[in-house]
Amino acid sequence: MKIQIIEISRTKDKRLSELEKEYEKRTSPYAKIEEIVLPASKFDERERTQNEEKSTIEKHLNSHAVIIALDEHGKEFTSTEFADFIGKHKDKGMELQFLIGGSHGLHPDILSRATIRISLSRMTFPHELVRVIFKEQLYRAFTILAGKPYHK
Repeated sequence: MKIQIIEISRTKDKRLSELEKEYEKRTSPYAKIEEIVLPASKFDERERTQNEEKSTIEKHLNSHAVIIALDEHGKEFTSTEFADFIGKHKDKGMELQFLIGGSHGLHPDILSRATIRISLSRMTFPHELVRVIFKEQLYRAFTILAGKPYHK
């Protein structure tokens, strides 16, 4: 299965970056993950930042992929439900593109192009921490699908 993770800017915190890499490594036997890291806008204003980042993200969107935007207002899944979601698309041979915005979130136009929006929690997290949590949940989903004991 091919999964693309499109995200704004690299994780600056070395400890969080190491955790991301660890979960990417653990997930690699189950799926080919391609990470596309795009530059963050240099603007501080939300609307201007989102407009600039929107242009960059749009260049990488695949019209044949299932586009999944991480969004605080998105659908919440349990880990098992998320695994089922991944498994359904894996069984159909579909490519998944996950979008992780920067500190100001994703532009509304990008959110509207998403097949689905998902939320990791009703709480708000720093976008760098979201990447770690998301990659851990992706790994957990594949272990659930494979019947491995990690989830238990």
